[in-house]
Amino acid sequence: MSEPTQIEPDTAGQPLLWGRFSGIVFVVALAGLVLDQVSKLWLLYGFELGTNGPVVLFPVLEFVLVWNRGVSYGLFQQDGDTGRWLLAGLTVAITIGLWVWSARCQTKLVAFALALVIGGAIGNGIDRIAYGAVVDFVHFHVGTFSWYVFNLADVWIVAGVAALLYDSFRIGPNSAAK
Repeated sequence: MSEPTQIEPDTAGQPLLWGRFSGIVFVVALAGLVLDQVSKLWLLYGFELGTNGPVVLFPVLEFVLVWNRGVSYGLFQQDGDTGRWLLAGLTVAITIGLWVWSARCQTKLVAFALALVIGGAIGNGIDRIAYGAVVDFVHFHVGTFSWYVFNLADVWIVAGVAALLYDSFRIGPNSAAK
């Protein structure tokens, strides 16, 4: 009885840093990054959210300043510089990996999704380097239930991951799962 052979993906000839949709990825990631950073800068220095306090927009939505020294949902809080720089370095490494993936992707949906995640990751990475923490400010709550506080970069990341999940469940040769 022979051993089953493992099929290795053929990556020869695939682009490493610039591919078919890289222009789209660059523009979408840059637009997401700019919107994220402009919103944070305005709330921090234009409106001075830290000084002026929470702003109720609707009974279930407010702007409130939260410094997130961890990752999603405030997990892995890092109070020291070592943790801060490890998270910043991890962000750089993940962003490079996502860019390489985007250079090799075969569909506009995957390219757009990766662009959103890249733009969001860079936006939160800039915060971590500049302030030592990520600037979060959007707070949804209903009664005593409180959703976590987030920012536009988080929205881009969640939307990008949702699009990648959608693509992975689609039937076809170009799905992200292939």
